[in-house]
Amino acid sequence: MQQDAIAERRNNIAPIPFEADAPFLKIVGELPRELNGTLYRNGPNPQFDSPGAHWFVGDGMLHAFHLEEGRASYRNRWVRTPKWLAEHDAGRALFGVFGRKLPDAPTNLTDGGVANTNIVFHAGKLLALEEGHLPTEIEPGTLATRGYCDYQSRIVGAFTAHPKVDPVTGELVFFGYNAAGPLTPVLSYGSIDAGGKVTRFERFETPYASMVHDFIVTENHVLFPILPLTGSMERAMSGKPPYAWEPEKGAYVGVMKRNGTAKDIVWFRAEACYVFHVMNAWEDGDRIIADVMQFEQAPLFPHPDGRPTDPEKSRARHCRWTFDLSGNTDRFQQTYLDDLTGEFPRIDDRRAGLKSRHGWYACANPRLPMFGALSGIVHVDGTGKRLGQYLLPAGDTISEPVFVERSKDAAEGDGWLLAVVWRARENRSDLAVFNATDIEAGPAALVQLGHRVPDGFHGNWVGAQ
Repeated sequence: MQQDAIAERRNNIAPIPFEADAPFLKIVGELPRELNGTLYRNGPNPQFDSPGAHWFVGDGMLHAFHLEEGRASYRNRWVRTPKWLAEHDAGRALFGVFGRKLPDAPTNLTDGGVANTNIVFHAGKLLALEEGHLPTEIEPGTLATRGYCDYQSRIVGAFTAHPKVDPVTGELVFFGYNAAGPLTPVLSYGSIDAGGKVTRFERFETPYASMVHDFIVTENHVLFPILPLTGSMERAMSGKPPYAWEPEKGAYVGVMKRNGTAKDIVWFRAEACYVFHVMNAWEDGDRIIADVMQFEQAPLFPHPDGRPTDPEKSRARHCRWTFDLSGNTDRFQQTYLDDLTGEFPRIDDRRAGLKSRHGWYACANPRLPMFGALSGIVHVDGTGKRLGQYLLPAGDTISEPVFVERSKDAAEGDGWLLAVVWRARENRSDLAVFNATDIEAGPAALVQLGHRVPDGFHGNWVGAQ
């Protein structure tokens, strides 16, 4: 009977219908006293059901776990975007598939932004991000929504949910797809210096319209993957999938020098694949090495005619891309480093864009009949070799693992991994704290919540200021 109940609610995607504050949380084990700051996490949590709406477009809800001197507290808040406010006032959904207005929505309503994918801290600003709109600034303590941040009108349009912070210069490097309007083959690219000033913003055309979730930044280069999860306004207007898997278009990656311009982009090609997330990338002489989580076919989206993609090929595996910049070939190599299903790769961010020796990602338990449920963590070295693996009890699932260094001058990988875990039997969540280089030992501490945190996307640690 208990197993049946677990099976019924094995899915942790459904939203929670409330905001909450929990000032004193129970801790199992002992939180490291050096761990002082806040883990912010973002994910879809729709305020209202909307017919046909994809999970990706649910309203953003922020979850903040504040750790201080061995104690823990929690707060969650919806991001109060213009869409959220309009629907809250109306008491019902006003937007449907991919942010399109429902037929009975007010005619003057245009903004379907959800700010539901990531949350980053840069130049004194805490920003909730999704890839279709400008960043939304958040008040760090209260999680109150301050509104869109356009940096004194220096940036416009879509802004990636995966900007990169250069650990040497403090510069934030970003891009945006659909930069000339919905389902267009145009990207924007820019940078914001460590003081919060926009130093660059430009646009350029790509081989075709694609869903570009993440990109690649190294010390001297930036790479733009254009992969065949394609966007089509013609399809969207005829009631077909706006985004669909078209492998015949092949995979492109544009390589540009960071001090160059879009006119200098060199396009490399490879067999069709899809990547949501990049682990890290670095330069090695005339080569660029990029470690990604690669799918043979895009998951969650169909072929143009509505047929689903192959589930066996719609799983991500740790893969290495190699680009030869010497001009000998315009093909890039794709080499799988492991056969384990996984997603949400992270590194010690002090090595972002530089050669790294440690990485982690959430993995699926190969012994459980629940494809796609992330239920463990893998620790790998700089070659992709597994250094450790931890699997949760049957039925439980885990979120993206976030690395926190022990101190600013600690060795690479010396610190902790923080991840939110859903306990299926109890239908609630824990914040699990692991020793980052000994994950097989299991969590050193668990911060226990009385309710569940729905499956989400990304988060980051902000140390005590």
